Amino acid sequence: MEVQYFKEYSPALGRDMECKVYGHAGRPVLFIPCQNGRFYDFENFKMTDAWWPWINSGQVMVFSIDTIDAETWSDTGGDPYWRIRRYEQWINFITDELVPFMRDMVNRRNGWTGYPGVMVFGASLGATHAANLYFRRPDLFDRLLALSGIYTAEYGFGGYMDEVVYRNSPIHYLGGMPSDHPFIAEYNQKKAVICCGQGAWEVPDSTRNLQYILKSKGIHAWVDFWGADCSHDWSWWYMQVAYFVPYLLS
Repeated sequence: MEVQYFKEYSPALGRDMECKVYGHAGRPVLFIPCQNGRFYDFENFKMTDAWWPWINSGQVMVFSIDTIDAETWSDTGGDPYWRIRRYEQWINFITDELVPFMRDMVNRRNGWTGYPGVMVFGASLGATHAANLYFRRPDLFDRLLALSGIYTAEYGFGGYMDEVVYRNSPIHYLGGMPSDHPFIAEYNQKKAVICCGQGAWEVPDSTRNLQYILKSKGIHAWVDFWGADCSHDWSWWYMQVAYFVPYLLS
């Protein structure tokens, strides 16, 4: 497996950001680590093994990045006004800096011109961020794999709400989306998988709330609930990757 490391200054964040890229060809996949995670978690937690068949065969190149959760969602004692705006800078880093970098790399490596053509994947709080990116920017992301996420910004920001929190809280902005919003037609041309177990440390009610909103808006997504034995843990996420990725790549 080809592995590359990059460290570049981000104007959006005003700091260096690191990432690793796994694979030599194929569709770009953005992996967002779990809460407070780092760019090397994809490898250190053996998610490389789960994705190996598609990386090795040249179907995907996985880009694993840093979160800034410690400054934003996890810093629940900090000023929520500042924290959500720092999070918005991280979103801008991804959409304005990272995605063009990803597209350029896969185009140079294997002539990938799929549009929008970027899959976003995460588990736990990484799933929260992944779903937020997918639903906010259907012009950039056309596949979603969100495992064991929570889909309201209340998790990180409690009862605080302003316009920036709202646009980063899928249950809120999708719930308030007009039925004739053009994004709905865009979502329905893409593929999204949102999965949650019902075992230890899982929060299936958040996924159920999201499922209800998606159905009420006519937004197509595969929302799947695994059993009471399915816990909030990497071993289950490996199995879910093996189960869902073939559908997302088809």
